[in-house]
Amino acid sequence: MSQPREVIQSLYDAFARGDAGFVLGLLADDVHWMEAEGSPMASANPYASPQQVGEGVFGRLLSTFDDFAATPQEIVAEGDRVVAFGRYTAVHKETAEKLDAPFVHSWTLSGGKVSAFQQYTDTEQHVRLMG
Repeated sequence: MSQPREVIQSLYDAFARGDAGFVLGLLADDVHWMEAEGSPMASANPYASPQQVGEGVFGRLLSTFDDFAATPQEIVAEGDRVVAFGRYTAVHKETAEKLDAPFVHSWTLSGGKVSAFQQYTDTEQHVRLMG
């Protein structure tokens, strides 16, 4: 699994099956992770380690939503840069409101690990549901 596109596809596959350890293991120790501007989680940008991403991003999502999914519909790779176009879906745990938002994820890899991530999404939905 040395091709950047394969690495990112394996990351989405692991996220879908709930394998957080595998996902976090694909992040470089000094990852530069950026949530979309205006998102409730952007206030901690940039997340600078797998632990920060795990706690500040994934932990918050999983404590707020049931059935959270980030489903890529198209993945484009050029060199060490991979861009995924897809949709977030989830159900808010307290209100049962549904999240259904498009996303674009820009991934940069170095040495087979994610060194940088930038998210673009409909932040209005995230703000409405997460506060």
